[in-house]
Amino acid sequence: MSKLLRIIGAGFVDQWYMKLTMLFVTLLIWQTIAIFDKFWWEETYTIARGTLLAGAIIGLIIPYRFRFTKIVLHIAAALVITIQYAPMEWLISRPESFRDWFWWLQAHAVQLHPFIEISGALLLIQVLFGLWTTTRSRMFAFLGVAITTLTIADSFTPIWLWEEVGIVVFVGLLWLVAGHLHRLQKEHPRSWSELIEYPLQLIWPIALVLAVLMTVGLNMPSLSPILQDPYTIWKESKGETVQVFLGEKGLEAVSPFGKGSSSSGYSRNDEQLGGGFDFDYSPMMTVSTSHRSYWRGETRSLYTGEGWITTGEADDDAGVTDILRKEELPLRDERPLAKTVEVSQIVTMLRNDVYPVLFAATPVNKVNWVGSEQTTFPRSLEWLTSSWELHWSELYGEPYPETYSVTSQVSVLDEAALRQASAGWSDTNRDAVYLQLPDTVPDRVRELARQVTATATNDYDRAKLLVEYLRLNFNYNNKPDLSKATGKSNDFVDTFLFEIKEGYCDYFSSAMAVLSRSLDLPTRWVKGFSPGALPVSSFGGPPGDMMEEDLNPDGSGTYTVRNSDAHSWVEIYFEGFGWIPFEATAGFSFPYTLPEEEVAPLPDLNAEGGGSGTIAESESGSIHPAWLWSSTSFIVLFAAVWMFVRRDRLVGVWRKVRHGAFTSNDRIVLETHKLLRICKKRGMEREEHETMREAVLRWSQSQKRLRDDFRIVLDGFEQAKYSTKLASNDEVERFVNKVRSLIDQLK
Repeated sequence: MSKLLRIIGAGFVDQWYMKLTMLFVTLLIWQTIAIFDKFWWEETYTIARGTLLAGAIIGLIIPYRFRFTKIVLHIAAALVITIQYAPMEWLISRPESFRDWFWWLQAHAVQLHPFIEISGALLLIQVLFGLWTTTRSRMFAFLGVAITTLTIADSFTPIWLWEEVGIVVFVGLLWLVAGHLHRLQKEHPRSWSELIEYPLQLIWPIALVLAVLMTVGLNMPSLSPILQDPYTIWKESKGETVQVFLGEKGLEAVSPFGKGSSSSGYSRNDEQLGGGFDFDYSPMMTVSTSHRSYWRGETRSLYTGEGWITTGEADDDAGVTDILRKEELPLRDERPLAKTVEVSQIVTMLRNDVYPVLFAATPVNKVNWVGSEQTTFPRSLEWLTSSWELHWSELYGEPYPETYSVTSQVSVLDEAALRQASAGWSDTNRDAVYLQLPDTVPDRVRELARQVTATATNDYDRAKLLVEYLRLNFNYNNKPDLSKATGKSNDFVDTFLFEIKEGYCDYFSSAMAVLSRSLDLPTRWVKGFSPGALPVSSFGGPPGDMMEEDLNPDGSGTYTVRNSDAHSWVEIYFEGFGWIPFEATAGFSFPYTLPEEEVAPLPDLNAEGGGSGTIAESESGSIHPAWLWSSTSFIVLFAAVWMFVRRDRLVGVWRKVRHGAFTSNDRIVLETHKLLRICKKRGMEREEHETMREAVLRWSQSQKRLRDDFRIVLDGFEQAKYSTKLASNDEVERFVNKVRSLIDQLK
């Protein structure tokens, strides 16, 4: 045992830099595989990291001269780790013949797919790069590939990878320090021997500098980038914006009419609306549904002049009821006149965020299951009969569900019948909560509502005229020009209608609610998500042959809902029909279910600002998967690094192709003319009357340090130009190297 320890210790002392190189390579690969977050299973990550860890330990312990032993141990460790953590079902029956043994092994080997392939690929990369990165240029190349891969994935995917980038940079600094010490050991062994006699004095300043750098880097406040990448500069020069996937990297929300921006997403605080936002295209959930719909979250009933808060009937404990699996949910107000259609949905959350509600088409009729059909039904789920919310309570400490199934009874939009109905309840006391307006709303807002709806003869048409007015006269802009606000008005809606005149859904929906309430139409503000996007290939066939509505009239399918689809709208109560949704935001269209004999209304083409909302939705559905970006960038970068490392050989091949028809003397002449062009750029021009020798001798007077090199080049040129003797390949290579040396010194 002691002999083995001595061998291991001696091997580490003699080969410490190679072993550290293997460790650094392992750490870089460990960080780089973070680009597969949300694409690999947890078992895959466990196997991958276990394989890398085992490989690093074997590389540190086993001396390099035991290569065969190391290879066997690497393979054995990868195989054992994969078998240990891969989801396998072992066959209990014992094989009795050779054929049975072959079948038994094959049955288990199939279950290792794709884990064993990933484990083997990582092991191969770890070993090969551990042996390859022996020079400084290769070290920088490997670091460059790791950093570039992580930064590209960070920019074009929802994954936050700046911590991994920071670790890679820190490892690179350590690697660079180790490389300098190794070089010192080789070139100045006496100095190295003196240094290692005082290891603390050697390590202490290095550790201090690296610790200061990392501390400053981690605690540096976030600043807007001063420099931008070429792609972003090019896109912005064309007046276009670059799609980014911010995920959880969005900024905090700003106060109303502030100058900052937040990222789009489901807001938790609606008390102060305003400002602008950047589109966040990171996926938030998928909804498999039988009908296209808005996915409703919460309602707000009290408008403060700055935003919305919940009060009134939405807080009435009498309207809260517990939920049982597949039990029909009650509504506080029945809908005897409304025709309904059943909408089935399975919602799968793609993020770990916790929301106060579950999202669904409205109103929900029953909850089929939460988690799975076999999972115990949660106590945290409550049904608010007044506000139609599936409320998730935190009192019981149950985790927010990753997936759930609900069935909704959505009202069919019967416009003819709605025109015969009145908005509000027969019991006018119920109207008060949804007609509330603060003193901040000036009379000009009420007067505008009356002017816009002067031609209407019923409540439904009044609401429709308000929708049309907002969609046609105000532009959609996720970053409205807040400088237009004079500051004279204290009301959010008034400032939007008469000063800013542009904005996004919160501006439009709040204005719709306030204008409707000023006409005695009971209205509440609703927030949730617009439908999202179906996969591009959902309908099949070449694009343009048939309209989507013809192929899929109900809009059934699995929708990917992103943070950019977060939205707000309003609902107005009609006696006998319940709450009817209205969409006032330019460019958006509520996916109503219509009677069979009716045709869906044409989309609004007149609203200039509407393109923003629809473009965001369509673009978010056609984004390339993260693995495609990452794989492509990794392949391109690896090819670039390989070409850089093999540049000398590639240059030689290029020269053979380019100069294959030239003699060795011709190559010397060509290289000399190349030098003359460089000299001309540096102000050393050859006059028309001068010979080559005269020009070189003249330059040598001002470039005395290069006099000898110029003379060597001059002699070689004259011999190649005027002699019949061909230069040898060695002479040509020496001449080329001398010319390169001169060019480098002239720079």
